[in-house]
Amino acid sequence: MGLSRLAALHGVATSYSPSPDVTVSVPDDTVIAVLAALGVDAGTPEDVRRSLVAAESRSRLLPPTVVVWAGEPLPPPLTGLPPGSTVTVEPEPAAVADSGAAPVGAVPTEAAEPAAARTGSGAAPAGWTQPPYGIHRLHVRTPDHHEATATLVVAPARVPQPPERTHGFLVQLYSLLSARSWGMGDLGDLADLAAWSGRTLGSGFVQVNPLHAAVPGKPTDPSPYRPSSRRFPDPVHLHVESIPEYGHVRDRTTLEDLHQDAAALSEAVLNKGALIDRDAVWELKRQALELIAEVPLTPGRRAAYCDFLAEQGQALEDHALWCALAEVHGPDWHAWPEPLRDPRSAATARARSGLLDRVDLHCRLAWLTAIQLADAQRAAEDAGMEVGIVHDLAVGVHPAGADTWSQQDAFAHGMSVGAPPDAFNARGQDWGLPPWRPDVLAATGYAAFRGLLRGLMAHAGALRIDHVMGLFRLWWVPEGRPPTDGTYVTYDAEAMLAVLVLEAHRAGSVVVGEDLGTVQPGVREALARRGVLGTSVLWFERDWDGDGRPLAPEKWRRDCLATATTHDLPSTAARLTGDHVTLRHRLGLLTRPLEEELTEDVTSTAEWLALLARLRMLPEGDGNEEAAVRAVHRFLRATPARMTGIWLPDTVGDRRPQNLPGTWDQYPNWRLPIADPDGHPVTLEEIAASPRLHGLMEVLHPAKARTAPPGARPR
Repeated sequence: MGLSRLAALHGVATSYSPSPDVTVSVPDDTVIAVLAALGVDAGTPEDVRRSLVAAESRSRLLPPTVVVWAGEPLPPPLTGLPPGSTVTVEPEPAAVADSGAAPVGAVPTEAAEPAAARTGSGAAPAGWTQPPYGIHRLHVRTPDHHEATATLVVAPARVPQPPERTHGFLVQLYSLLSARSWGMGDLGDLADLAAWSGRTLGSGFVQVNPLHAAVPGKPTDPSPYRPSSRRFPDPVHLHVESIPEYGHVRDRTTLEDLHQDAAALSEAVLNKGALIDRDAVWELKRQALELIAEVPLTPGRRAAYCDFLAEQGQALEDHALWCALAEVHGPDWHAWPEPLRDPRSAATARARSGLLDRVDLHCRLAWLTAIQLADAQRAAEDAGMEVGIVHDLAVGVHPAGADTWSQQDAFAHGMSVGAPPDAFNARGQDWGLPPWRPDVLAATGYAAFRGLLRGLMAHAGALRIDHVMGLFRLWWVPEGRPPTDGTYVTYDAEAMLAVLVLEAHRAGSVVVGEDLGTVQPGVREALARRGVLGTSVLWFERDWDGDGRPLAPEKWRRDCLATATTHDLPSTAARLTGDHVTLRHRLGLLTRPLEEELTEDVTSTAEWLALLARLRMLPEGDGNEEAAVRAVHRFLRATPARMTGIWLPDTVGDRRPQNLPGTWDQYPNWRLPIADPDGHPVTLEEIAASPRLHGLMEVLHPAKARTAPPGARPR
């Protein structure tokens, strides 16, 4: 009982329910290991008793963070103060005060200014005046002279909302090569995709994969969901020729040689069956960017760069220093010389002095990438997109990367985020991502989370949050143990949501939560209350509380992004043809006999096709794959979903998944260009001219699609 009580006080679960009628106990060893990662000693019964006494003897007048929602009753930490208590609020500095900005076309939050909070059963404390939106310091003094200080988050009730109906493309940016790409898609291609699809097809958004900075190395981990840093983007996405200093590089011969090598990389990917080679792309871009960095900035550009450095502050300084040190000592900071493992040590400060040029280069690259991210969003807005670029926030970071080095106290070392066993994976999942410590987040006023969101939303019309349930709880797996031996650790969801809503309001960003899989009861309702859209994927939308059949379109939820597939799932063509089952069979991933898997898949697909036929969405009848893909999207458009996402590879009939969970070197995850049904890569220019694409988009935006001539058919 003592261990269970101690675990409960620190938000560590001692049991969980994979289904409503099943409860699984968490091994004591797991609970003890997780508590240790939170700085709580529970190794012996005596340690448990001592830690329990210490935890229960700590009485706080205020929690570390207090949340006030605009137009809603004050929370118990304020209304429950002893009678006669007084409060004072130290306002957020004006430099970071609420700007109230909203993107073009976005529906504002319900309250543009915070209304006076209504009190509940308790009265507002003496001296209380509703502060404006922001992150403030709250000071409380009781009549018996007890004092406390906390972070006060004052947030709007909801995040900005998208228009009532809009559609757009979902794409893994690296896979979208244009005729000018350097071996993989870049931010120039993103801006062009947005400009074309917004103007020609009436698209309201383009959603991309996380563009976070990767951990360098050969080979680099190609997964965009296991980055070195989520705070800063990766300069590998830069479109080199768009940098103003490019035209003033003196060594034109070397620059031209690099350009020719880049063209050869693209040619190999597009026409010779080569995979996208991020390391080779970066090697060429690195050399070109180093030449560009030798060109002096104009006075105006220098001033803008200095402003960027001041705005980003210590976070950018740390990130750039990690990048410079990684070039010397390797990408895993755990293997660096001992003094350099501490970002605040004297040895690290001396190393920085010796690496000033490289630190400045990495700061410069972050600035250039931010500029091109802004250019892409501006191109989307200029094209009439109501939302624009939808950026993606990965659930965590690589354990050896820049974020874990610079924010060591904020991470639970020796732990990894994953998922418990479920109906789809009996062994559970370990994603190899160290989690944030909820106690440190709370004690620091969620500074790391705030900075992360502010950086990502700076140039985003919307933000997609991968595994959004992580705002509430995460499955922690102790190092060296199977995912089945993990447990849930809870976070202060009220504070996490308040910070998210506040930063989204400031940036004018819509928020989409990826809420697929196991979802704790009440989570979807809490997210919906704050205006966070969910994610609905066609093949998973069934009447699970009834007959289990495909869910009729009118029964889908309104506040969601509705799609036919995602980056982790088969393309629509592969799903309709059963290709995804035979692929998994070839790779030895099936857990049941092939015939059994195929029978189940055919039955499931047939149910959906039958529904499409009954709804008269498939006039061409069975046997026409391209028509079936159109019918699927016709169905999505018939739902009340506010956002409809079209997987860009679906528009040209690509049958290959971009990522096949459960594989590493067995399948080229994250390295495939978009291709036609025969597997031949197609460029952005060919995609834009594809009759198949225009036939599909006729379903989603007939008036716009008819204005575009079909042009040449992709090879």
